Parts: sequence; structure tokens; C-alpha cells
Amino acid sequence: MTGKTWAYEDFVEGASFDLGTKQVTAAEIIEFASEFDAQPMHLDEEAGKASILGGLSASGWHTCAMFMRMWCDAFLLDSTCQGAPGVDQVRWKKPVLAGDRLVGTMVVLAKRLSKSKPDLGFVTLRSELVNQRGESVFELENSVMFLTRDAAGNMA
Repeated sequence: MTGKTWAYEDFVEGASFDLGTKQVTAAEIIEFASEFDAQPMHLDEEAGKASILGGLSASGWHTCAMFMRMWCDAFLLDSTCQGAPGVDQVRWKKPVLAGDRLVGTMVVLAKRLSKSKPDLGFVTLRSELVNQRGESVFELENSVMFLTRDAAGNMA
């Protein structure tokens, strides 16, 4: 975490943020799939190799969950975040395989204050995960709601 509390004012269009890295293990792929997405290519190495994915691969939803953890650890838990009204786009571009090392980045695309709640702003972000080969495996675009610094101070 950054040690800084991120508020709406801190996001500048075009700014890029490092979301850190995540080593993906076979055990966590199988554990997640066993509970949430029990397709063979997510549960068994041989089934994964026999699929178009080429090996034991994380579910797309597991990839989203790993991304969310990276996002939280990088800055979101140190912010005035009030949630998100949804996700505009999520793309699983390549399989995330056991042993992959993911690196995350986020770019601020736009921002605007709410018309009905001027102490709340919407920040539009594009996030990406790339593997150790520099291949983009995941993209997400969405708007996130952040309180302004004044509003956050008034809530303390």
C-alpha cells in the first residue's frame, strides 16, 4: 500500500500506476476452480494441456479476482473509494497458466465530478495484466467513485 489516502483530486488524466506483481500457482488455480468454475482445464493439468489453453489455466473469473487483490493492495484500500457503478469492459486475452508471473498497470483515462453529488467523483480507469513474456492477458475498463478530499475529511 502507498501510505497515502487517494482521493478524487489525486487522479490525473494520463497518469499510470503500478499494481505490482502476482505469481500464479497451480494450487490456487485448482482451489478457485473447485469452488467457483469447475471446468476441467481449470482443475487438471492434462485436461488443460488437451484444451486450446495449453495447460492448467486460471478461470477468467479467477484472473479478475487476482487483479482485484492487486488493485486493492496497490492503492484502493488506501483511498476514498465508494465502489463502482459497473465494469464497461473486461477482456481475457490469453490464458493465465500455472507458473505465470503477472504484472499489473492502471491508467487514468478520464475523470468528472458527479452532477448530483459534488463531493463524489468518477474516475475512468483502464487496467492491464501482462505475463512474464510481456503478453497482455487481461484488460479491464471501468469507472470508480471516489470522494473528494474535503468530503473524506468531513467523514473522519
